[in-house]
Amino acid sequence: MRKKICVITGTRAEYGLLYWLIRFLKEDPKIELQLIVTGMHLSPEFGLTYSEIENQGYFINKKIEILLSSDTAVGVSKSMGLAQISFSEAYDELKPDIALVLGDRFEIFAAVASAMISRIPVAHLHGGEATEGLIDEPIRHSITKMSHLHFTATEEYRKRVIQLGENPNRVFNVGAPGLDSLQFLELLEKDDFQKAIDFRLNKRNILVTFHPVTLEENTAQEQFSNLLEALDTLQDTSFIFTKPNADTDGRTIINQIDSYVSINPKKACAFTSLGQLRYLSALKHVDLVMGNSSSGLTEAPSFKIPTINIGDRQKGRIKAQSVIDCSPEVHDMLDALKKAFSNDFRKSIEAIDNPYGKGGASRKIVKKLKEIDLTDIVKKSFYDIEFEL
Repeated sequence: MRKKICVITGTRAEYGLLYWLIRFLKEDPKIELQLIVTGMHLSPEFGLTYSEIENQGYFINKKIEILLSSDTAVGVSKSMGLAQISFSEAYDELKPDIALVLGDRFEIFAAVASAMISRIPVAHLHGGEATEGLIDEPIRHSITKMSHLHFTATEEYRKRVIQLGENPNRVFNVGAPGLDSLQFLELLEKDDFQKAIDFRLNKRNILVTFHPVTLEENTAQEQFSNLLEALDTLQDTSFIFTKPNADTDGRTIINQIDSYVSINPKKACAFTSLGQLRYLSALKHVDLVMGNSSSGLTEAPSFKIPTINIGDRQKGRIKAQSVIDCSPEVHDMLDALKKAFSNDFRKSIEAIDNPYGKGGASRKIVKKLKEIDLTDIVKKSFYDIEFEL
């Protein structure tokens, strides 16, 4: 009898990280893939990206609409409540053997909470990480405690999941699944990339992704304004903006991006969703990444380019030597840009290793999911590490 594995995705970025895992699950004769799509995928504002999933040949078992028109704290909380109600109904109909989730977003928390109540085992990817400036931090660790199998991106993160009381026999360091695309995708050459984004690159180019720091109140507009001010000092430089997720105050940044691009159409372009091929191709052709996205820490180091990591959003994550931390103040960003463009720094990162691995995580996860015995797996004992000392 095939194992029914239900993969849940709520954002375009998360789906890109899950793509090869979903593909390998679908191709495996011992697995019945179920797919639940929710969150930003179903929002016209964020590009209705569920259609991209369907166009790639995947059947979506359930589309769960949860996003309200508000990006306030009240709106996000209401979305979580709606998600938990809807996921409980979906699980009752689909009856998966295991639910598989990635990361730390609020819709994933609701999906996992519903799975726990429904006595459905949960496999969690990218647990054990730290993002001290975000609500994602407590959400991620809460998901860990409601999950039963853990696939971490580094050994340090594996140890942190065990520190949270999870049995080491169910915690596996596999690397970052998002890096699998570097093995399997043929990235676009410069001319094809420019056609794909309908934008001509300049002498220097920066990929910019900036999200709200959700544990700070009303800082998004000022911080992003500072970022734009720093960028405006650069000569012969173009900017590719990717817009933020559906987080509190996200629309403030989206409005600023749209305004900036409309005023500067020859040196800036913006996308709600680049998709995995265009995004990774962008990393191949830009000179550096700037903002506060996790992709600047996980994927960008594989391209041997600098990442300017702004503020506290990614504070606590493991970082390659190519990552330059700075505050959201203009003068600090200018110093970071000077360092990132310097020949000495660029030479120093030519031979760096990406701490998140070199790819191959998805096949490891599929192999483990097929092997694992799910009998009574929902009954967990707290693993107390002090007994080992």
